[in-house]
Amino acid sequence: MKTRKFLAAAILALGFGLTSFAQKTVMVGGAAMYPNKNIIENAVNSKDHTTLVAAVKAAGLVETLQGKGPFTVFAPTNEAFSKLPAGTVETLLKPENIKSLQTILTYHVVAGKMNSSDIAKAIKAGKGKASLKTVSGGTLTAWMDGKDLYISDESGNKAKVTISDVNQSNGVIHVVDTVLLPKM
Repeated sequence: MKTRKFLAAAILALGFGLTSFAQKTVMVGGAAMYPNKNIIENAVNSKDHTTLVAAVKAAGLVETLQGKGPFTVFAPTNEAFSKLPAGTVETLLKPENIKSLQTILTYHVVAGKMNSSDIAKAIKAGKGKASLKTVSGGTLTAWMDGKDLYISDESGNKAKVTISDVNQSNGVIHVVDTVLLPKM
């Protein structure tokens, strides 16, 4: 009887211990994104997100994105930043432009954790479109084209989600191929 109780307790404890590992590790930019690490701890290892990480540091948002959250981050790749007009990134990284940079970066963040299935449900409930309120106070619009998830900004740009559901300890990242821009 004692053995059964011990085994039952051990199995139960093991089950609770494995719940954090139930979320899969996803590769982004050649690096494993571990669900038990926060957004910043993972992002700094992605070779596809060096521009984003530099921008987050310049904007003073590292502590925020290491915080409890949860956050849903639409993370533009280096290639996405390279689509912006020449000199845009360099200009935004200047100390005198910190407010604009913060606004643009927090426009890529939605409070709460929304996996792709949550976004799909919101799109279905919205009859084809879902409005997502960003931390900066703006609005993103999520929609589907076939099986592809897209996010549109207030300026008419559209970003395709190229990697979804990159779970973090404080939220989730969806990699996007375009920088989203609020009306400024």
